[in-house]
Amino acid sequence: MDKIVIRGGKKLKGEIVVSGSKNSALPILFATLLTDDPVMITNVPSLTDIDTAIAFLNFIGKKTVKEGNTVKAYSSYKYKHIAPYDLVRKMRASILIMGPLLVRLKRVEVSLPGGCAIGARPVDIHLAAFKKLGAKISVKGGYVKTSAKNGLKGATISFRFPSVGATENILLTAVLAKGKTIIKNAAREPEIEDLANVLTKMGAKVMGAGTKNIEIEGVDKLHGFMHEVIPDRIEAATYLIAAAITKGGVILKKVIPQHLKSVNDKLKKCGLCIKETKNTISAEWVKNLKPQNVKTEAYPGFPTDVQAQWMSLMCLLNGESCIEENVFENRFLHVSELQRFGADITVNGKTVNIKGVKEFSGAPVMVSDLRAGAALVLAGLAAKGKTVVSRIYHLNRGYDMLEKKLKKLGADIRIIHN
Repeated sequence: MDKIVIRGGKKLKGEIVVSGSKNSALPILFATLLTDDPVMITNVPSLTDIDTAIAFLNFIGKKTVKEGNTVKAYSSYKYKHIAPYDLVRKMRASILIMGPLLVRLKRVEVSLPGGCAIGARPVDIHLAAFKKLGAKISVKGGYVKTSAKNGLKGATISFRFPSVGATENILLTAVLAKGKTIIKNAAREPEIEDLANVLTKMGAKVMGAGTKNIEIEGVDKLHGFMHEVIPDRIEAATYLIAAAITKGGVILKKVIPQHLKSVNDKLKKCGLCIKETKNTISAEWVKNLKPQNVKTEAYPGFPTDVQAQWMSLMCLLNGESCIEENVFENRFLHVSELQRFGADITVNGKTVNIKGVKEFSGAPVMVSDLRAGAALVLAGLAAKGKTVVSRIYHLNRGYDMLEKKLKKLGADIRIIHN
């Protein structure tokens, strides 16, 4: 199994180009199922999740190829209506296949991801919304079977939580349903706006994306499009924290500063020098930083996908801080691994209390999930001595050219292939 070896203690300095957003590219890839016309998507990151989505589309019957950072999808074969476990288990975003196939084929069967209890995960938000549009749903043999023999009709859907995935799935469905659909308490993430922009290019009628209420007027047919994926705000945040934790300075190019406002505001309060232009952010350590408490929230609040990285930084700042996780359950799996570096962290339900320590010592650590992996790499970059990070396949799901970019900033990092 591949590993990352880091010899920490080096100040990261330099500039990098932020890759395209994985969380934007995935729903846009699934949007290609809504048309038989050719499409071209640029600024697509090179990640295993993207590769999985492309394999998924080809399996379903959509001829899709990736060359560099460009994806092209062509006229379709006859679509399959079943998404098997072997594909779905690799990527939870596979649930986004339901909307496009349901509205085009009037039936779809999607395997539940392994260990995914409907009540424990927000999959039930998707299914309740499909029912509102007129779908019939059953769960049998590990598959969610959804049908709409008479087609789907617009409805008013109120989410109990502003789920990003559910908002995307209903957008992908309602654009070809009959009549008007209103999504209340919709997710407001930039990735939602990016998807809505794509659907509009295809001929859809979508209003209010990026606000709590989205209106969609169904149309009869959608056509092809060309689109550049927005920059990855989570990748950008990770590199800003890398500058802070190593007492260095980085310049991020091809980024949208407004998408990082909640993170940048907190970094500024810590004392990091942040400067922004229209499409760049520079971050420079100029003095000892002060810890700041954060509460994760739906956008535009502090992102849950930056919680783990923020924890690594707080562990090395003089003083005490608190992190409250309000989006996902059980998202503190990185705590025990950070403690291997010497972190002083106490978990109390959905809250962690952190007492800053003077330094980290390099350690062997294991990645539990994508963002936890980023947190451990950051800790290793700041630690004295050698850190070995295992199970790095998680990182390959969400960080494009991580080793190359960190080396460009001066990190002593290498991947050992086993």
